[in-house]
Amino acid sequence: MQITDIKIRKTFTDDGPMKAVVSVTFDNQLALHDIKVINTKDKYFIVMPSRKNPDGTYRDIIHPINSDFRALLEKSVLDEYFAELKRIEEEGEATEQELLAE
Repeated sequence: MQITDIKIRKTFTDDGPMKAVVSVTFDNQLALHDIKVINTKDKYFIVMPSRKNPDGTYRDIIHPINSDFRALLEKSVLDEYFAELKRIEEEGEATEQELLAE
């Protein structure tokens, strides 16, 4: 199974631990939505989509079966997240330069 697309759906700039919501497409045939990018204590990781059980606990709706695929998925999502942050920063700098030029 190949990761064929990663879309950063939303980024968060506040001080909370959730930094982004991401969708991943596999083999151009299966989309997985609502993967969360989390940052705690200077460590970034992903959290799979989950639902709340009646007893108040949470259970993943979908998750990687082995650690190798989890590592690949996490690295791919985080790489795209940091690339998106860079794009946002560059767009902001371009906008500032355009305003200064006017």
